[in-house]
Amino acid sequence: MQNEYEIKKEICDIGKRIYNRNMVAANDGNISVKISDNEFLCTPTGVSKGFMTPEYICKVDAQGNVIQANGNFKPSSEIKMHMRVYQERPDVRSVVHAHPVYATSFAIAGIPLTQPIMPEAVIALGCVPIAKYGRPSTMEIPDAVSEYVQHFDAVLLENHGALTYSDSLLAAYLKMESVEFYAQLLYQSRMLGGPKEFTPQQVEDLYEIRRQFGMKGRHPANLCPNAKEGKPSCHTCGGCHGDDKKSAVSADVVAEITKKVLEQLGR
Repeated sequence: MQNEYEIKKEICDIGKRIYNRNMVAANDGNISVKISDNEFLCTPTGVSKGFMTPEYICKVDAQGNVIQANGNFKPSSEIKMHMRVYQERPDVRSVVHAHPVYATSFAIAGIPLTQPIMPEAVIALGCVPIAKYGRPSTMEIPDAVSEYVQHFDAVLLENHGALTYSDSLLAAYLKMESVEFYAQLLYQSRMLGGPKEFTPQQVEDLYEIRRQFGMKGRHPANLCPNAKEGKPSCHTCGGCHGDDKKSAVSADVVAEITKKVLEQLGR
């Protein structure tokens, strides 16, 4: 079992990966790790995730109150969002929030990641819904995320970014990588005329592979609220975002996504 210092080092390492992969800019993003029922390590506010060292990391309790922080470091202002995930998902040990360019562009455009276009995304993520917009550092974001936490391990935050969580820090980070790769492939395939989606039967076959693997976490294969009621899964009904109109992508929407992507890439 890792000691606290080792976990702090891992948080810093993951912070560097997120920064170096252009998933955050400046001081954006935040990371947390659960070390006991009432102790959590988290990144500080106002600090670049690419330049942290272990002494930067703060410790808070289950209400987000500071247990330990060095110097002028203060816990992330988004710690309320992390605490809501831990509260509602006892299996989660780590939460990662970032602003990856493609995934965030979809969140800005109001388009959830629901199209089944590649086996890995269907098996690992299922769908990635969008939680409605909330003001940063308020309870609006935790309340919006709460709607999806029980059914998915990744959520887009409307006009904000992406949130992933899992049973380890590495797993939570890898889900963020998967969300961004999925979003990039979906965007680029749409630019080429539109992706060729799997059939409902092909989706169910991939869900069965996931079940056979015994993969951890929450996923439409087992927990889709529509499938549980005998309705089509989210991949075929668009039910995980509550607005089917948003799934219809016009040329204007594609152009807007292109503009946002190029702006964030600095082109």
